[in-house]
Amino acid sequence: MSGRPLIGISTYAESGVRWGVWQLDAALLPAGYPRLVQRAGGLAAMLPPDAPEHAAAAVARLDGLVIAGGPDVEPVHYGAEPDPRTGPPARARDAWELALIRAALERGVPLLGICRGMQLLNVALGGTLVQHIDGHAEVPGVFGHHPVEPVPGTRYAEAVPEGTSVPTYHHQAVDRLGAGLIPSAHAEDGTVEAVERPDGPWVVGVQWHPEMGDDERVVSALITAAKV
Repeated sequence: MSGRPLIGISTYAESGVRWGVWQLDAALLPAGYPRLVQRAGGLAAMLPPDAPEHAAAAVARLDGLVIAGGPDVEPVHYGAEPDPRTGPPARARDAWELALIRAALERGVPLLGICRGMQLLNVALGGTLVQHIDGHAEVPGVFGHHPVEPVPGTRYAEAVPEGTSVPTYHHQAVDRLGAGLIPSAHAEDGTVEAVERPDGPWVVGVQWHPEMGDDERVVSALITAAKV
């Protein structure tokens, strides 16, 4: 492929969003996501929630896919009852993004899951989540930082071979890994901070928020895979 690959990024559907004199429903995406894709050499395309049956057609037009961060995944998707600390469900978004992930996996489209996106990738492949952990989102509405260490020999370690401090904001984490996934980075407390498929098309999930930092290497690896 010549030129900049087209990278789709999933978005939020929010009601009653205000700008200027308007208060309307909106499809939203924090600007850090498209800016990061653009800096890394891709063309960013926002993907608003749609009917799941349209996911395959959307993915067919993409060179790569990013599943963005956001609300907690509804526990019904991994066979669990909701913990009192689990946030309210975003059912339409869950259904749409699960369909996007499955379409990307089936078609072999390079895929990056960010925070919720990593958790949803794990769930899409039959894994489960820990519904609450402490220490990874300490101040509401403020991103923290903590170190992560790559697992040698993984695709993540190929992109980022050394330990780094990453922007983080989450209270859930991977529990049982989904089929075909391996851990590729850990936090100091042992939390799985990145997962990937070691074989086949490029599929990586990171628990942190690279769009809130300056390190472009994970997204650059996605862009490189999307150019093939």
